[in-house]
Amino acid sequence: MPRTDREILHAAADAWDRLEDRLDGALSTINGISFREYRLLSAIAGAPGGAISRVDLAAAVGLTPSGATRALRPLEKSGVLTTARGARDARRALASLTPAGRQLLDNASGVLDDALADIPTRMPKSAPDRDRLFGLLRNLTD
Repeated sequence: MPRTDREILHAAADAWDRLEDRLDGALSTINGISFREYRLLSAIAGAPGGAISRVDLAAAVGLTPSGATRALRPLEKSGVLTTARGARDARRALASLTPAGRQLLDNASGVLDDALADIPTRMPKSAPDRDRLFGLLRNLTD
């Protein structure tokens, strides 16, 4: 009997929760950040010119703009990013990494790579299978 959409959704959510917990543990122990914060820093670093508005950042990591603002505050206070306020619209404030933020992201990326290597996985190994899985996951919500 084929699995229902609800069963597949629950299995995907459970797998993500377990994976995120492991990544949070690895990152927080060494770098003091969560995987969500890592994703924020990574999205900022990958933005054109290394700066991104909170609206665009929120869309990039699956948060609301107010959620992105709340998540950025502790990172800004710790000196890993700066926010240049928009002259007329606070939603257009641009976040960018400081040198300390770039260093933190580089260090965290290494920790993340090590953590992923330690996670027993049944991920597909061939490029076509990996691309297919990636496409299926990306299309779940499109």
